[in-house]
Amino acid sequence: MAITSANQLELLQTAEAVAREKMIDPDLVIQAMEETLARAAKSRYGSELDIRVNIDRKTGRATFARVRTVMEDELIENHHAQLTVKQAKNYLADPQIGDEVIDEVPPVDLGRIAAQSGKQVLLQRVREAERDRQFEEFRDRKGTIINGVVKREEYGNVIVDVGRGEGILRRNEKIGREAYRIGDRIRCFIKDVRREPRGPQIFLSRTDPQFMAELFKMEVPEIYDGIIEIKAVARDPGSRAKIAVISYDNSIDPVGACVGMRGSRVQAVVNELQGEKIDIIPWNQDQATFLVNALQPAEVSKVVIDEEAGKIEVVVPDEQLSLAIGRRGQNVRLASQLTGLDIDIMTEAEESARRQAEFAERTKLFMDALDVDEMMAQLLVAEGFTNLEEVAYVELDELLSIDGFDEGTAAELQARARDNLEEQARKALETARGMGMEESLINFEGLTPQMLEALAKDGIKTLEDFATCADWELAGGWTTENGQRKKDDGILETFDVSLEEAQTLVMTARVMLGWVDPTDMDPAEDDAEAAEAGA
Repeated sequence: MAITSANQLELLQTAEAVAREKMIDPDLVIQAMEETLARAAKSRYGSELDIRVNIDRKTGRATFARVRTVMEDELIENHHAQLTVKQAKNYLADPQIGDEVIDEVPPVDLGRIAAQSGKQVLLQRVREAERDRQFEEFRDRKGTIINGVVKREEYGNVIVDVGRGEGILRRNEKIGREAYRIGDRIRCFIKDVRREPRGPQIFLSRTDPQFMAELFKMEVPEIYDGIIEIKAVARDPGSRAKIAVISYDNSIDPVGACVGMRGSRVQAVVNELQGEKIDIIPWNQDQATFLVNALQPAEVSKVVIDEEAGKIEVVVPDEQLSLAIGRRGQNVRLASQLTGLDIDIMTEAEESARRQAEFAERTKLFMDALDVDEMMAQLLVAEGFTNLEEVAYVELDELLSIDGFDEGTAAELQARARDNLEEQARKALETARGMGMEESLINFEGLTPQMLEALAKDGIKTLEDFATCADWELAGGWTTENGQRKKDDGILETFDVSLEEAQTLVMTARVMLGWVDPTDMDPAEDDAEAAEAGA
């Protein structure tokens, strides 16, 4: 095929037709045609030449040109496509590095092989442009709901026609035992859009919590308008869900607005989710109040929050236990997902028994360590004393405030507590030395004898051993495995050593050993191991 005046216009018409069919920019098709013609010209004039083709966007006229680039002498690699400044002076008045010498060459005829090769290039470029368009279009729609038609099923995964592309609804993203037939209309959540070698992949979901949030946004105008906000969603797909909402307008009830007149709004969402029961809960900034709401319909007697551990204890009446836990632990599990806390549920009887056990344990501790009778030990526990350190080093006035305690009694109790602590320290140090702990670690500032004993029992006996520890190994921490928070016990955790304190101790040891330059120490840098373990 020769590029003549007879078929110049045909190039533009072909580009327009292909662009319209594939819904891409016509200029991209023309660029692909230019590349095709350039490849054909290179096969005619020589592959080492830099041949470029320009198709006029108005007339369709194709211009073939040989291009040579001006380069430094020592960088010349291809004399057919590059030339020196001296050589360029034959063509340009004042040649500079990077200038181009352009010579027009005669158009070429596309032979059968060249035409076939050009067609492949054209098709490939068009496919790439189509993929880019599809990726850009659906990338912006990530996190929204899309309607599609079931096209086919592959190994339990549903392929959905979503208009200008195909999405995949994986087996684990379907609700319960959902089954679809070819041609069924389906509504899905666009969970992710990724570039892959075979083209952009659109991953759909019907189990994602945000699918339910987007459905409510469609059914409840107040959410769409921003008057009501969805703060958290937790789902057990196909069975039950909890959604926390808050209203920024005091005159609008967020729960009532989501339920709708006679439950019309929530029922529309329930029908789409195959009958999934939905608890709509008012969100509250106070964690305890929010949790009480989240555990509905169960009643809660008391809430105790451990913020450091990210755990929460909930006490419920005995008859409410099964309701609070729910079928197969569903209610407490969803409440935990909604609040982001680990929840321990116990009955009032269990909590009472635990408190009594703690009271008896501390009473016995004071009786044995301070050599006092049960009445006096119980008085100390009742006043909030939990260990010997508190008795030994508290202000004397606090002991004198206890009924029946005079100055002599208080002073004697403090002396006995200090003597007992000193004896414990002596024994702990003796044990550590007996297990082979070196003096370099024993003399290390910041570690008590009891801490040294705990380290020795864990095999840490030298300053070098201590310096290789990660902060979470000493202070403990929390990791998340398969969505479940798991506790990592620290060697010094029982001594209330925080992660920051553990890091300071370890870094100080490393400086003493010369492993770390003190001027390079950055408190913002954590151990890589600590980052993996997660505090």
